[in-house]
Amino acid sequence: MVVEAEIEKLKKFRDSLRLEDKLIFEDLLNQCKLYASAASSLASPVKEVPLILSILFAHHKKLSELERRLEEGRGTTSATSQQ
Repeated sequence: MVVEAEIEKLKKFRDSLRLEDKLIFEDLLNQCKLYASAASSLASPVKEVPLILSILFAHHKKLSELERRLEEGRGTTSATSQQ
């Protein structure tokens, strides 16, 4: 898979990170792997595009979920304070 091959190239970068940063980076790469098959279907001449798109999608999905939770929390707080 294209994404897997690109992730393999990033090992030197990962190895140069501090331990706490390595854990965050590993999480980032694991998120990419979730969408690797969909991203690999892209017909891009630039090999990094599927990897970057996987990262962007994972971040957007997480951001959307956090926004939804924040809005739900605001709704709950507003309803409670009105009573």
